[in-house]
Amino acid sequence: MSEKPLKGILLLAFGGADSLESVEPFVKNVLKGRPVTSELVAKTVEKYKLMGGESPLLEITLAQAKAIEDELNSGSTGLRYRAYVGMRYWHPFIADTLKKMKEDGIEEAVAAIMSPFVSMVATGAYETDVESAVATLGGTPVIEFVKTWHVEKDFLDLVAGNILKELSSLPEPKDALVIFSSHSLPVVALQGDAYEMQVNQAAGFIMERVGKADYRVAYQSKGSGPRQWLGPQTDEVIAEAAKAGKKAVIVVPLGFAADHVETLYDIDVLFKEAAMTNGVEFRRTPSLNTAPAFIRMLAAKIGMAAEEKR
Repeated sequence: MSEKPLKGILLLAFGGADSLESVEPFVKNVLKGRPVTSELVAKTVEKYKLMGGESPLLEITLAQAKAIEDELNSGSTGLRYRAYVGMRYWHPFIADTLKKMKEDGIEEAVAAIMSPFVSMVATGAYETDVESAVATLGGTPVIEFVKTWHVEKDFLDLVAGNILKELSSLPEPKDALVIFSSHSLPVVALQGDAYEMQVNQAAGFIMERVGKADYRVAYQSKGSGPRQWLGPQTDEVIAEAAKAGKKAVIVVPLGFAADHVETLYDIDVLFKEAAMTNGVEFRRTPSLNTAPAFIRMLAAKIGMAAEEKR
């Protein structure tokens, strides 16, 4: 009996420094030639110290990849799967991962950008990086991208369930504000882009499942400089909730598929402090990470894309 054809899985994520010493070169990679001040490096190092000195993003993404690989290989498909991880701004870099995939004999693969929102501005650079690296390798492996999954039923149900769990644990759920937090982007770049629409669409569908509860869509982790960034900012919405008489806020890391500095510091430290300062109770729902329902959903989408290319 002949062996099943081998198909690659490529999970793509932002990346994060794996030590305090690597913070500065990581920041330089992110800023791509723009000035990196000692103050910025020192501030970022302090964030990483609060996370134990390294980002957990690679470890979590590797665990997601292994779980998806196992899920697909346990099924009765006509393919074998091998999963890989590529990062934009730190090791393992996307180009290095694709080179390894080719060395391993992977001729075709399905790539998933680890964000529920896929648009030209939000995630287009991942596709550009992959296309450039594949071209350098002579055109293989051939990569098929998973489309956006922000309205997939299992994703919506999972996030809604997490919100309901937090609401049910509060003395008066009606006194809480649910805040969907996603990454801010420059307003000028978003003209004609689907990102903001996708964020609002996902939040709306999730709240249809949650039922009667007040909610707001907000954005976080905006860049520096004079450009206008997509808002309102999450910390501002927390302050507004307090002024409106809310007793608690539930922050939902809607735009993030795994814990990293923007959840473990921006949400768990900065937004918690903002809530305390404004006299409201702080709650936040868990990130997707390796939640079984999330793994099954993404594995199904990857498997469907792989089967269509056979």
